Amino acid sequence: MADEYHGKTCASPNCNKIANLQCPTCLKLGLSGSFFCEQACFKNAWKEHKKVHLKTELKVNDTGEALSGTQLSNLLLDTIQNPWPDFQYTGKLRPFYPLSKKRHVPAHIQRPDYADQKEGLPLSEITSKRSTQIVQLSPKEIEGMRVVCKLAREVLDIVAKAVRPGITTDELDRICHEATIERNCYPSPLNYYQFPKSCCTSVNEVVCHGIPDQRKLEEGDIVNLDVTCYYNGFHGDLNETLFVGNVDESSKHLVKTAYESLIAAANNIKPGARYRDMGQHIQNVAHANGCAVTRTYCGHGIHQLFHTAPNVPHYAKNKAVGIMKPGHVFTIEPMINQVFEYKIFLGTWRDLLWPDNWTAVTQDGRRSAQFEQTYLVTETGFEILTARKNNRPYFLDQLDEIPI
Repeated sequence: MADEYHGKTCASPNCNKIANLQCPTCLKLGLSGSFFCEQACFKNAWKEHKKVHLKTELKVNDTGEALSGTQLSNLLLDTIQNPWPDFQYTGKLRPFYPLSKKRHVPAHIQRPDYADQKEGLPLSEITSKRSTQIVQLSPKEIEGMRVVCKLAREVLDIVAKAVRPGITTDELDRICHEATIERNCYPSPLNYYQFPKSCCTSVNEVVCHGIPDQRKLEEGDIVNLDVTCYYNGFHGDLNETLFVGNVDESSKHLVKTAYESLIAAANNIKPGARYRDMGQHIQNVAHANGCAVTRTYCGHGIHQLFHTAPNVPHYAKNKAVGIMKPGHVFTIEPMINQVFEYKIFLGTWRDLLWPDNWTAVTQDGRRSAQFEQTYLVTETGFEILTARKNNRPYFLDQLDEIPI
């Protein structure tokens, strides 16, 4: 045994001690290396080290025979797992790691300023936040927004058609990424403040910013697909919540309420309207249907910048500033939470952040639904830049109902 480890140093980061141990899973898989000085170092390095197990294509046991399905599953359970076992989750959903590698964007595709930065900082956006001025777009800029929003809608339509029980959210991200670059667009979420994926997939109790991973969608889930594309210097942003197979009646009611709250606000977009009033229209619908409105996140201005003025809160009595004028472009994207069940108050509007610093979930673990469109204020009202051709959300197709 002494000869086996002779000259080996610990593989744990920042440790150069002589190794006395080797990873048992690596031995089982026939992988070389993976030496450690002691159990403590092995445990500290485990989160990163376990990823090497997935990179091997060897599927044999110690005698060289093919592993059975059960043996392989047990082996993978050691490497694909919950990365924060001590975190107190609010609901049943768990992250399913490791994440797949960052997806490649061809060099010829135009990028926003944060795309290739290690920190992912949108410097132009950060600079703009020093001002609350709402930009009125020129006719040429409006046309640029029409083009990118149309492309973003096409991408979401493609991803939506792939939603089904058994597909992973990482696979949905792959579909989104490929559809985006096929249109010579950059997926705006990718590397935005280091976000690791090309879209957001928010399942069940996830309010927003869910990171696509290896979890398979299950019958009865709901999932929000949030897609943003960057093309020719402009961002286009939208999202929809879909059913995964057959869902319960309370989930149907929640999703329908989220959509109706968006429509209630949109119907009041016109020159002279106050941005702060959008929240009242949304909250009226949500409360009338026994739901609550998340207050942490809001709609936003969008054009050459992913997020900019105005802020568009989704709850009543907010302090948003600004009056709508022709040429303003912004999103409305209410996040609506389940609160009542059988006329009993059970839920809350409050949310909690997972340790990944992105995934926002309901504080009580109950479900949340969201819809988003990008709107242009016109001389007489508004234009939905990200509208579907038939102006019908996917969940109604799934229910086979008459459009709202």
